[in-house]
Amino acid sequence: MKGLEIARRFYEEVGAPLLREQFADLLPYLAVGLMGSGSECDGFDDDISRDHDFEPGFCLLLPGEEVVDRRAAFRLERAYAKLPREYGGLSRSPLSPVGGNRHGVIRTGDFFEQKTGSRDGQLTLGQWFTLPEYALREATNGALFTDPYGEVTRIRETLQYLPEDVRRKKLAGHLLLMGQAGQYNYPRCLHRGDTGAAQLAMVEFVRSALHAIFLLERTYLPYYKWQFHALQELPTLAGLAGHLEHLLSSGNRPEEAADKQAAMEIITAAITAEVAAQGLASQPDTTLERLAYTVNDHIVDPLVRNQHILAGV
Repeated sequence: MKGLEIARRFYEEVGAPLLREQFADLLPYLAVGLMGSGSECDGFDDDISRDHDFEPGFCLLLPGEEVVDRRAAFRLERAYAKLPREYGGLSRSPLSPVGGNRHGVIRTGDFFEQKTGSRDGQLTLGQWFTLPEYALREATNGALFTDPYGEVTRIRETLQYLPEDVRRKKLAGHLLLMGQAGQYNYPRCLHRGDTGAAQLAMVEFVRSALHAIFLLERTYLPYYKWQFHALQELPTLAGLAGHLEHLLSSGNRPEEAADKQAAMEIITAAITAEVAAQGLASQPDTTLERLAYTVNDHIVDPLVRNQHILAGV
């Protein structure tokens, strides 16, 4: 059973009855779910990922002190701490006295501020450009089991995905880097016999290709160790996973380099076709540098369009 389902059952079978019995007056204000850090919040958990920071638990998100005061929050914390130490054969971790827990009682504003720097989900243009996508993913992943007050739902909806012009700016930057690293620098490094630099160029190509793919899929890119896992679950470009893995795992001898360049062409063609399908460029081109500037030219907001093409990278 996946961690999200374990959390839901733990809440429904153990947490919800306690809340109804002891905190009926607070129920209209409590949001309950599982979200944030941890493979289980994205549904990626397995036997290996559960070797640390994994437990049956859920998040109890509270609005500000003007709605739920400190005394009530303290009572909730004590009640959560007294929930069964084991559930479904899994043990709960002890709560930290200095905070930083992934589960339990958390102020809504504290949770979103820790992930995004904003307590209410309102981000500046600069924040949209500079926040790591994995942090935005952690603010919007997992599941809400109940949210009668609606505050958490509203914030999550605000953060659900990048503004369209920010998405295009980021995409343009990563297309440019793909072209520089893969189409230009990789063969040049091989030509001078610098295989180390060639492999670094390939890593940069793959890194930016992953960003471009997730941007085209309108899905936040997860933390690096889960990117290939998440890639295989995407609806449109999941088929590129094998080609990208090949670029990272193969060597740079002449026959291997030829295979790599063929794989890059497949990846480039697929990404270019999706750019065209989404109407992000009027004249798509397999020369990624030209395609990047065409995507940038189609950004609507002049403030975003006129920033450096790598502003969102």
